[in-house]
Amino acid sequence: MKSFEDLKIRKPQLKALSDMGISSPTPIQEKSIPAVNSGNDMVGLAQTGTGKTLAYLLPILTSLPYSDQTHPRVLILVPTRELVSQVVKVARELTSYQNVRIEGVYGGANINTQKEMISQGLDVLIATPGRLFDLAVSGVLRLSSIQKLILDEVDEMLFEGFRPQLLNIFDILPRKKQSIMFSATLTEEVDELIQNFFKSPKKIEIVPVGTPLERITQKGIPVPNYNTKVNFLRFLVNQEGFDKVLVFTKNKRIADRLYADLQEEFENEMDLIHSNKSQNYRFQAVEKFENGTIRLLIATDIVSRGMDILGVSHVINFDAPKYPEQYIHRIGRTGRARESGEAIFMFTSSEEEMLLEIEILMQTEVPIDKLPLEVEISKKLMPEEIDRSSEKEIGRNQKVTHTPGPAFHEKSDKNKKVNLGGSYKREIKKKYKKPKTRPPKTKGKK
Repeated sequence: MKSFEDLKIRKPQLKALSDMGISSPTPIQEKSIPAVNSGNDMVGLAQTGTGKTLAYLLPILTSLPYSDQTHPRVLILVPTRELVSQVVKVARELTSYQNVRIEGVYGGANINTQKEMISQGLDVLIATPGRLFDLAVSGVLRLSSIQKLILDEVDEMLFEGFRPQLLNIFDILPRKKQSIMFSATLTEEVDELIQNFFKSPKKIEIVPVGTPLERITQKGIPVPNYNTKVNFLRFLVNQEGFDKVLVFTKNKRIADRLYADLQEEFENEMDLIHSNKSQNYRFQAVEKFENGTIRLLIATDIVSRGMDILGVSHVINFDAPKYPEQYIHRIGRTGRARESGEAIFMFTSSEEEMLLEIEILMQTEVPIDKLPLEVEISKKLMPEEIDRSSEKEIGRNQKVTHTPGPAFHEKSDKNKKVNLGGSYKREIKKKYKKPKTRPPKTKGKK
């Protein structure tokens, strides 16, 4: 295995790595750093948790000379505000012994404050696509000086609907630049970006796309309904070894409901995070989870990317994800930094199809286990779990009959006529098969 010295990382970064407790490169770093140093375009395919952030930050920061120019030379695009903060933090740690101006921008924060920050000058800008485009359109941020463009978690950016912004950003970026992309999955949309905007990129694939991390033990448990899932989760969290548990739900509504159902028992041990929570609240919740103040964090897929939290003992899929790729990103929150972890997938009969799609993507089966006997199986169903198809069928086949009362009387013949729109309309319709209308008047003609 090569060392960071072998990869030509300079002393300021080597010293910073030592302070961070990082002694040797991961496989993605070992292969990506020389590729980035070559100056050519590069595409890296690797699962979350493999060290992709350092794989592009180290070579870029090592080769970045001092400058006092105003506009950024390096642009890093990521899908979420959490990932912006994470990359900014790592970049600043790596430049502890180097004079580099690093800032991050994202939606939901005061754009005027961000404009003021940009006007003071910076070298590296980390941003979400939407906010970056807003700042570029405003004129305060000029991208003509960009020398290196990095797209991190590009598949997630496309999934989040940032494709229009990305295309617009590519249009205003200089053509002469180095483009670097990292993705956990290679979808058709990702491949289209590579074909259209990358010049003969070097492709580096550490783990076949869709392959789960080897340090994660997976398990699937069939569970009949929501309330039984709650009982099962309560049982799991009370077991020994569930020290730092990340629970994924399919949406904000389920996350709020689950938090309320567990609040009485675990109020001081858990927190909740989703897109309706303020930015400060979300950061504080993640910080409490990371430092061990709480041991249970309920979340939507907003934290399935970019949250580099060490020591997550278990990832529990309370609900199936919308897409199979999201499952891989979810379970990638555990088993990080050479640690082991466990992923548990609770699935109802309606979620079995998604489990099959996940297995096809990973090219491996998820071992299925039985629900522990200690877990109470609830018969109470939530409104969305009730099958109402039979009710609709009954209503559809049922004929409505009406028996006239004593006040009912037949209409006279003259009142039985149906208004057909007048003889003129009827004749026109018969002739032209549709009502004829006058052509619109044109100005200037009499």
